[in-house]
Amino acid sequence: MKFFIDTANLEQIKEAQDLGILDGVTTNPSLMAKEGINGKEAILNHYKTICEIVDGDISAEVLSTTYEEMIKEGEELAAIHPNIVVKIPMIKDGVKALKYFSNKGIKTNCTLIFSAGQALLAAKAGATYVSPFLGRLDDISVDGMNLIEEIRIIFDNYMFDTEILAASIRSPMHIINCAKIGADVVTSPLASILNLLKHPLTDSGLAQFVADAKKMG
Repeated sequence: MKFFIDTANLEQIKEAQDLGILDGVTTNPSLMAKEGINGKEAILNHYKTICEIVDGDISAEVLSTTYEEMIKEGEELAAIHPNIVVKIPMIKDGVKALKYFSNKGIKTNCTLIFSAGQALLAAKAGATYVSPFLGRLDDISVDGMNLIEEIRIIFDNYMFDTEILAASIRSPMHIINCAKIGADVVTSPLASILNLLKHPLTDSGLAQFVADAKKMG
């Protein structure tokens, strides 16, 4: 399973990269705004900087909602760097844009997926990734893991090349359960990735080893 980090924060991206397990980055307008990055030129430059740090797929989201505007904006984003993946919303014009970019050989990530039907349409249109949002489903008392499982079954039935990119990750257990079900990718805040490191028996065991080593010295 690939690990992406879901942030626009360069320090967090560098920290995840230094762990040696980072495969890519996803961002969105909210994450950009959180870092104080506003304006077209600043956003494009920020994507370029991320591409210089991480050698992997970098999802860059279009801000438009009409077919023509998404095509124009997506082509501009794709021109930044070969690793850019154009992030397209799951709407009617978005599906049309997915097909356009697929025919052009430009990678895409269909975002805001909340049903298996939406994922199926995106895969049919040639999306490189689909991004089901687990945490937001959990927020309305719907089990997001069931959606991952449904998409996995459908994609396996028809051997779609589209990868399942589990998004809106809220905890390390989300990551573990996605791995068990067979998600191709998880995109997560750095905190959830780092929490995979933690276990009280590891801490107590290490403390004991250190204490015993001091006795030997």
